[in-house]
Amino acid sequence: MAAKSAIAPRAFAVWWKDLERWVIPSSLLLRQTLPAGWTSVRIGTLVRQVTTRIKAEPETEYKMAGVKWYGEGVFHRETVRGNGMSANQVTPLVPGALIYNRLFAWKASFAVVPPELADCYVSNEFPQFIPDAARILPEYLYLFCTREATIRAVNAASTGSAAVSRNRFKEEHFLGFEIPLPPLAEQKAIVAHWRKAKDEIAAARNRIERDKTAIETRFLADVGLRSLQQMPTRKAFAVLWKDVERWGVQMIGMNALGRSKSPFPESRLFDLCSIGSGGTPSRHRPNYFGGSIPWIKTAEVRHEVITTTEETLTEEGLKNSSAKIYPKGSLIVAMYGQGATRGRTAKLGINAATNQACAVLFNFDPRIETDFLWYFLMSQYVNMRALASGNNQPNLNADMISNLRIPVPPLAEQQKIMERVAAGRAEISREREAAEHLTKSIHAEIEALILGTQSLKDA
Repeated sequence: MAAKSAIAPRAFAVWWKDLERWVIPSSLLLRQTLPAGWTSVRIGTLVRQVTTRIKAEPETEYKMAGVKWYGEGVFHRETVRGNGMSANQVTPLVPGALIYNRLFAWKASFAVVPPELADCYVSNEFPQFIPDAARILPEYLYLFCTREATIRAVNAASTGSAAVSRNRFKEEHFLGFEIPLPPLAEQKAIVAHWRKAKDEIAAARNRIERDKTAIETRFLADVGLRSLQQMPTRKAFAVLWKDVERWGVQMIGMNALGRSKSPFPESRLFDLCSIGSGGTPSRHRPNYFGGSIPWIKTAEVRHEVITTTEETLTEEGLKNSSAKIYPKGSLIVAMYGQGATRGRTAKLGINAATNQACAVLFNFDPRIETDFLWYFLMSQYVNMRALASGNNQPNLNADMISNLRIPVPPLAEQQKIMERVAAGRAEISREREAAEHLTKSIHAEIEALILGTQSLKDA
């Protein structure tokens, strides 16, 4: 079949009715040369939408599924009874169907339904489409839908603004998109190439996690402690009520289940450094923000060195709040925050202020190396989270943090330990850079393969 014209017009005319919601029709966006045997077709001619609806019975339990963002797949979200649903109808998942989240399609919330979730259901916010097996593979359609250019078009076509969550990507827009379509054999080859690269990326990430665990285990062994995985399991233990009230059952339980005692002397954290916090100026005073003073929130605490911040304060904002500037080299512990944030740590690579949800460690005792203390705190991430979640208040506080017990080897021993840690972390950094490079490369390759501007023999 003859290839389509490669010339993209500098100007063109369209009917006003075709510019619904100011989105240029996709037929005007796919003006590229296609290899011989390829065609450019509307998705609506390649798929059939699933229209099955089942009335939700009040006493019946339904496994409801969702679609993760950024192409991370379908998952079992929750199990609810029919009388607990806001809608009275559900749609069964169809294995092999392409599915997306109408509310978050602009966040690449597309997936192919896996066979193991065939017993799950979705609401009408998750349309499903069964591809014509003789013309297109579900995975190939998925790759097209999650490419960056498609997501930009999805964002433009969605109802509402990408800045809010109520921006639905309607089915008619999806079905109207055009896709460059190679023969099935070439689709299969492209999908196989993508799967191979995906497996390589997953293997690299697994190696990184194994290396991180090995470094942490060696570090704890060097200071005479054990990881949670190495602790013995006991069926029962006894604690004083005053300790449960203060620390919570979960943390007391971990100590009773075998927290090994380090051969090195231990100190409470408050004996090794000063511990401060921060504050947040009034959000009703715009003149308090946007100045030259870096200001850290807990979401920016990610076990890394902080050199830039999302927001800044003015001198006036600093003076009119409990925020204060801490010196470069200080350590930060996130006392509370959403998801995995609580218990994370960071090191200041700049002078900066923080909000009140951060505990800041500074003015360190000469007995302790800052990086040794930082890595010890990172190794205690799970323990610190347990310390918080064992109480009615699911947060850490300054008292909990200041009473952490820290093993303190001689300085020369701390330095030797951290040399080994630094070497291991440098290797992890190289592995992570390689994995990120591979991820970017495969995304660029898939984009070129789908557009037909690159062939597999060149990939």
